[in-house]
Amino acid sequence: MKAYVCEEHVEIALDQAIYENALAPIFKKLKEDESLSTTCEYCKLPAVYMVGN
Repeated sequence: MKAYVCEEHVEIALDQAIYENALAPIFKKLKEDESLSTTCEYCKLPAVYMVGN
């Protein structure tokens, strides 16, 4: 799982990653140039974080 999310949906993505894999996920803040073209998978606002395993 790899999800790009905004500040509002980061907790949902973290919970989902833990539920799916039973492991702590990778949690990374995107660089400014990465977040400009990447949108949140839940609401389509600019993504701020990447959550994945």
